[in-house]
Amino acid sequence: MGEIKLTDVKKSFGAVTVLKDINLHIEDGEFVVFVGPSGCGKSTLLRTIAGLEKITGGEIAIDGKRVNDVTAADRGLAMVFQSYALYPHMSVRQNLAFGLENSNMPKAEITERINEAARMLEIEAYMDRRPGQLSGGQRQRVAIGRAIVRRPTAFLLDEPLSNLDAELRVSTRAELAALHVRLGSTMIYVTHDQVEAMTLAHRIVVMRAGTIEQVGTPLELYNKPANRFVAGFIGAPHMNFLKADVVAVSAGVVTLAFAGGYRGELQIGQAKLHVGEKVTVGVRPQHLIVSDDPQHPTVKIYLVEALGSETVVHGDLGGEKVLAVLPGQQRLNAGDTVRFDLSKPVLHVFDDNGLRLFTHPGQEG
Repeated sequence: MGEIKLTDVKKSFGAVTVLKDINLHIEDGEFVVFVGPSGCGKSTLLRTIAGLEKITGGEIAIDGKRVNDVTAADRGLAMVFQSYALYPHMSVRQNLAFGLENSNMPKAEITERINEAARMLEIEAYMDRRPGQLSGGQRQRVAIGRAIVRRPTAFLLDEPLSNLDAELRVSTRAELAALHVRLGSTMIYVTHDQVEAMTLAHRIVVMRAGTIEQVGTPLELYNKPANRFVAGFIGAPHMNFLKADVVAVSAGVVTLAFAGGYRGELQIGQAKLHVGEKVTVGVRPQHLIVSDDPQHPTVKIYLVEALGSETVVHGDLGGEKVLAVLPGQQRLNAGDTVRFDLSKPVLHVFDDNGLRLFTHPGQEG
């Protein structure tokens, strides 16, 4: 079992509050990712679950048992850190065995657990090497193996891939996802990389300034962000945000005036808008569509990134930056102008406080 429940959890360091009324229920076997910018409290939240930080208020329960006053060693959890934290003078085998030997586990069972973890992580060929003789990816696998042999209630992983190069991060990420499928254990993973969050998580917890902004599946957060912060954080490259004024509202249709003189009509569903309101319209770079229609807004290009399979265009629309990811190899250059059709893409409309009012078309929430 690996059910974890947090109720009104608070954490302060002196006068500084870093976690504010955190409420979260993690089901047994879930892969949950905490994501957010540096300093948002995600690592602190993981450490409070682990028992490495004592909470200031609220309750943490593991499998229905309150663990506020239970030590880290007795919570039945295993943590994998950003730094591999391996003993440099010990072989891989000794590193895997160390914690089990200290708990006086029978040698036969230690050997069985080590061999099982080595097969699972494909590190059998490295068992007699020391950490200094391994690559970064191999060392991270050993660190994960040291957690696996404990057979914990849940795995807590604090940015375990951040020390790896880009190519190795991708392959190790895939290995980690496959490992979760094999083990079926609860995993809580902390990262600032939203691509890792999108590819690994059953559910993502988006944090900012010690609070939870939104919890949901990757596609829920991508398709229906609760606010502008989540919309800008989830998805790569980040969402474009265009300021607009409400100039007309009639029969469920709003007319918005954008910078550069462009006006567009959107179906607003059940949302309430009034003439004179200022809103922000979000559109993902992948959703922008090139148009020849002279009624559509003109963007002046100042940078083109030709990536082969796609072309990334950086432009200016009436003084606002616009980023577009276009399929294939486009014949565009810096200094060119291009028109984008804003009537067809999915558009997210946010109010002055950054809350999502509605999503066009057809995804009102």
